[in-house]
Amino acid sequence: MNELTKASNDTYFLGHPKGLVTLFLTEMWERMSYYGMRGLLVLFMTREVIEGGLNLDTGTAMAIYGVYGASVYFLCVPGGWVADKIFGAQRTVLIGAIIITLGHYILALPFEKTFFLGLVFVSIGTGLLKPNISTIVGQLYKPGDIRVDAGYTIFYMSINIGSMLGFLVCGYLGEKVGWHWGFGAAGVGMTFGVIQYIFSKASLGEAGLNPTLEEGEDSSRYFSIFSIGSVILSLVIISAFVGLWTIDPELLNQIIVYLILLVAIFYFVYLYLFAGLNKAEKGNISMLLLLFIGSVLFWAGFDQGGSSLNLFAKDYTDLFIFGWEMPATFLQVANPLMVVIFAPFFAAFWINLGKRNLDLDTPQKFAVGCFLMAIGFFVMIFGVEVALENEKAGVKWLLLTYLFHTLGELCLSPVGLSATAKYAPKRYKGQMMGIWFLSSSLAAGLAGLLASKSFESGISSMPSLFNQIILALVVVGIVLLISNKFVKATTEIEDS
Repeated sequence: MNELTKASNDTYFLGHPKGLVTLFLTEMWERMSYYGMRGLLVLFMTREVIEGGLNLDTGTAMAIYGVYGASVYFLCVPGGWVADKIFGAQRTVLIGAIIITLGHYILALPFEKTFFLGLVFVSIGTGLLKPNISTIVGQLYKPGDIRVDAGYTIFYMSINIGSMLGFLVCGYLGEKVGWHWGFGAAGVGMTFGVIQYIFSKASLGEAGLNPTLEEGEDSSRYFSIFSIGSVILSLVIISAFVGLWTIDPELLNQIIVYLILLVAIFYFVYLYLFAGLNKAEKGNISMLLLLFIGSVLFWAGFDQGGSSLNLFAKDYTDLFIFGWEMPATFLQVANPLMVVIFAPFFAAFWINLGKRNLDLDTPQKFAVGCFLMAIGFFVMIFGVEVALENEKAGVKWLLLTYLFHTLGELCLSPVGLSATAKYAPKRYKGQMMGIWFLSSSLAAGLAGLLASKSFESGISSMPSLFNQIILALVVVGIVLLISNKFVKATTEIEDS
C-alpha cells in the first residue's frame, strides 16, 4: 500500500483528517477575535474623544496600525523557533492562545495605556499561535497526499468564518455600543477557542507534538535563550508602560519595515550559504523566495481594507440601508463571506486540475492572485472619483473591489501556506512557516506607510497611490510567470 493510500484512510472531516476539525475551530475563534478587534483599530484611534476615540491624526493612526500588523506577523519567526526548539507546535499554539485571550481582555479596559498594552499581548500571542497551527495542518498529511492544497483551503475557510463573525459582532458592538465592548467581545470569542483546543487536541495525534530537534541537540540551551529574551522583552514593555520612553509611530513604522526586510534578506542568505542544504533543498528555497516577494506586494495591497479603505467606508461611503446606517466594519464582512462561498469551489477546482495534470504551478497561482488584486484597485479608482464628485460613493465600489481582492486571495494565500509546508526543509519547517508570515509582517508595515499617504491631501491622494500599487502588482505577476520556467521545487526530499 503506497503512502497516498495510507493517508487517504483518514477522511473523518470532509474527506480530511479528524485533527483538521480541532485546528479549524481554533483558528476560527482566533481569527474572530483578531479581525473583529483589528476592524475597529483605525476607526477607534481616529474618532474624537467625545466619541470615545483617541482623536489621533490619520497619519499617526495608520502608522500604529502598520506597526501593530507588522509586529503580529514578525513575531511569527521567533514563534516558529520556540515551537521547533522548545515546546513543540501543539503546546506553543496553546500558550499563544492564552496570551491572546489576556490581551483582548486588557483591550476591553477603557484606558489609553491598557489599549497599547493589550495590542502588545495580542501581537505576542499571535506570533506564537499563527505559524504553528498552520504547520500542524501540513503535518496531518503524509508526503505526496494530493489533498494538502484542498486541506489548507478548507482550513482557510475557518479564518474567514471567524473574521466574518468578528466584523459583525465586534464591529457592531464597537461602533454602536462602545469601542471597548467590541474589544471585550473579541476576548470572549478567544476564550471559546482556548477551551475547544484544550478538550480536542488529542485528535492531532503526533502532528506538531514534539520539537524538531536534530540528533544530539539539547532543548535546555534554547530554553535559556528563550527565558533571557522573555525577561528583556518584559522590561522593555514595562518601561514603556510607565512612560520611561516614547517613540514617533510613523518613524517606528519605517524602522520596522527596514528591520524586517533585513531579517528576511539575512535568513534567505543563511539558508543558501550556511544551512548545509543540498541542491534540491536550495531549489525549494528559491521557490519560496519568489513566493515571499509576491506575497509582500499582494498583502500590502490587501491590508488597505483595514486602513485606507476602512476609513473610506466610514467617511466617504453611503452606509444607509432602509434608513439605518450600518457600521463601516460591516462592509469588511464581504471579504470573508466571499471566501466562504468561493473556497469550496477553488478547493475542488485545484483537485480536478491536479487529477488531469493541468494544475497551475504555485508561482502561476500567485501571479493570477496579483493580477486580480490589481483589477480590484483599478475598480476602486472609479469609486474614489465618484466620492470626489458627490461627497459619498455607493457601497458597490467597495464590494466590487473586495470581490476581486478575495478571488486573488484564494489563488494566493492557502496555496502559499501549503507550499511552505511542502517545500520547506524538514528541520526548518517551523521557522520557514514563520518566514512565510514574515512576508505578511513586511506587507503590513508597508501597508501602513502606503495608507498614511492615501489621505495626505484627502481622498484625492488615493488614485495616484492605487495606480502605483497596480503597476507594482502587474510587474511582480509577470516576473512570477517568467521565473516559473526556471525555478522548480520538489517534495521528494521530504524524508531525506
